[in-house]
Amino acid sequence: MSDYDYDLFVIGAGSGGVRAARVSAAHGAKVAIAEEYRVGGTCVIRGCVPKKLLIYGAHFAEDLKDARRFGWNVPDCDFEWPVLRDNVLADVDRLNKAYTHTLESHDVEVILERATVSGPNEVTLASGRTISAGRILIATGARPHVPSCPGHELGITSNEVFHLEALPKRVLIAGAGYIANEFAGIFNELGTKVTLINRSDVILRGYDESIRDRLLQISMTKGIDFRFHAEFRGITKNADGSLKVEMTEHEPIDVDCVMFATGRVPNTDGLGLSDVGVELDEKGAVKVDAYSKSNIDSIYAVGDVTNRMQLTPVAIREGQAFADTVFGDTPRTVDYDSVPSAVFSHPPMAGVGLTEGQARMKFGSIKVYTSDFRAMKNVLADRNERALYKMICDAETGKVIGLHMIGPDAPEILQAAAVAVKAGLTKQAFDDTVALHPSMAEELVLMK
Repeated sequence: MSDYDYDLFVIGAGSGGVRAARVSAAHGAKVAIAEEYRVGGTCVIRGCVPKKLLIYGAHFAEDLKDARRFGWNVPDCDFEWPVLRDNVLADVDRLNKAYTHTLESHDVEVILERATVSGPNEVTLASGRTISAGRILIATGARPHVPSCPGHELGITSNEVFHLEALPKRVLIAGAGYIANEFAGIFNELGTKVTLINRSDVILRGYDESIRDRLLQISMTKGIDFRFHAEFRGITKNADGSLKVEMTEHEPIDVDCVMFATGRVPNTDGLGLSDVGVELDEKGAVKVDAYSKSNIDSIYAVGDVTNRMQLTPVAIREGQAFADTVFGDTPRTVDYDSVPSAVFSHPPMAGVGLTEGQARMKFGSIKVYTSDFRAMKNVLADRNERALYKMICDAETGKVIGLHMIGPDAPEILQAAAVAVKAGLTKQAFDDTVALHPSMAEELVLMK
């Protein structure tokens, strides 16, 4: 019999925490998981899943216009934001129940209240109840960062955007990362006038320069207004309820909504971690080793709260590796090399491996192959938007060390191609593969 109430207590029922709890229980551990909001975490409740559904909904704006070129007599259509919003939220409810059922069916006790760490082997619930555990796993994720400018409380973040009562006619989005560009595309397609401001003149820092420049060019053509070298001076409410935003280097602008998309902060505030000696970095993330263990032997952390790589599939891998290591007697670590990622912008972009700049820094001598083309559907739709695929290879070995693309269905195509990059295949292996024609993906094996 264990000396503790549970073998494992997980704080946070997001993607990483749910996977760790479920697999640990399958290994025979007695597990409980605490969640103060809803089971599913950022990705399922207020992130990737509802956002992707909004992206599907927004893309109909272009699809309906294009349909006329394909012979469909599509009339001018009105868009009803409450219908899309409520249907998306209903699917979130479904997923919340599904995740809860998954945990309960694996004999994981779900505790719907806030939990904090009160000792190396103890947590305290909001109700005051204390629980002992052999291991404690922190999986509390991250939250949107909000700049501390005057009037910041008048803005919203990606958490609140799914609950807007009405679609704003004018929106200002602060930031230039994937969240900012994705919602800029969503709002723009739905008919909102979008202004995106950023402190620097670079969008999507860390992505390949050619690909992100293509997105900037297309986004501007679609009507999104970019204001660079702009920092908030303040936000005030006008008499008509609109918001006046003042910023450096640019004239003030009146909008109906301000959305902050300026990064995410690990959720460690008020968890009691520092009180029990857990080391945090300068951003508040839990410092962990390759096995997700903190400096306290009984306390672990996975997912965005560690700020290693803030991606849902990575958090799931970390949760799985933790469970296998600690309760499955099979030590595992996560390989962070060649992790594919995507930006679900309009059009979407995706990449895996090194960017051209990173490859030149690391290898010196590289070869870059590109395909710059108009998708067949765009040609008939009389849409001038061009796709760009880019393959980066080690000049000496021919090994593909980076693959980046922007265009229709880029994330779907990149997922399969990422297997080849992860496997260390060469450009010759792509060349030796017969093209699947006619498709956009065939450009991967035809690049010169």
